[in-house]
Amino acid sequence: QVQLAESGGGLVQAGGTLRLSCAYSGYSFLDSALGWFRQAPGKEREFVATMNWSGRFTQYADSVEGRLNISRDNAKNTMYLQMNGLKPEDTAVYYCAARKGPSADIRPSAYAYWGPGTQVTVSS
Repeated sequence: QVQLAESGGGLVQAGGTLRLSCAYSGYSFLDSALGWFRQAPGKEREFVATMNWSGRFTQYADSVEGRLNISRDNAKNTMYLQMNGLKPEDTAVYYCAARKGPSADIRPSAYAYWGPGTQVTVSS
């Protein structure tokens, strides 16, 4: 059974940092692209960051470029989202996701597997 589980969310002040983790199991994601998405109350789920299977290609939403960094540790079956310079508008539930294919993708529909999400709240 494929499982993804996020951790590391919480409450932080504006300008602060958080590191989200996503542990995955039940499938070999070595050849899979990975991604992070978020959903704020009353809004649609939106793309945050994605990386291809090797981690050599990454892409970010304009709103987070330069502040967030996606990475993966294949030995630990874990992906990360380092979040720096957090802003109140970053407040949302953050989801990790995995594709079956190797190419990075910004579309939620391209991802087959999802975690349940973790809440990130940034106070002003």
